[in-house]
Amino acid sequence: MQPGICIPSKAEYPEMIEVWEASVRATHHFLDEVYIQHIKSLLPEIFGMLDLYYFRHDGEIAAIMGLSENKIEMLFVDPQARGTGIGKQLVLYAIQNKNVQKVDVNEQNEQAVGFYRHMGFHVTGRTETDSLGKPHPILEMELQ
Repeated sequence: MQPGICIPSKAEYPEMIEVWEASVRATHHFLDEVYIQHIKSLLPEIFGMLDLYYFRHDGEIAAIMGLSENKIEMLFVDPQARGTGIGKQLVLYAIQNKNVQKVDVNEQNEQAVGFYRHMGFHVTGRTETDSLGKPHPILEMELQ
C-alpha cells in the first residue's frame, strides 16, 4: 500500500465520519440538514459494506474512500486537504490496485464531476434520483 493510504479499524469510524461531514458540507450544498443527518446515521452500516481506505496526513485522516467490486462508492476529502492531491492518490490506488472502473457522482456536485473527468472517467448514464430515492440526479461514470 502507498504511504499515507491505510485500511481503517472500526475505532477510526468516528474520525472518518467527521471527514465525511466536513466534505459534504463543503461540496453538497444541495442537501438539506435532515438528509445530511440521516445519511450520517447510516455511515457505520455503510462503512461495514465497503472496502474502506483512508489517507492520513499530518496525523489526521484527510480523506476516505469506499470501494465495492470495481466501483468507487465514496470519496470524501477534508476541505482543508482539498487540492493537495490526496483524492487523486486514492483514486489512482483504486484504479491501479483494485481494478476500479466505475463511479457514481451527484450531478449537482460539479467539482466532483470535474475531478472524475480529469481522472479519465466519462459519463455513461444518469439516474434522476440517488440511492435513497431522493431527487438528486446521479451520473454513472466509467474509465474509457
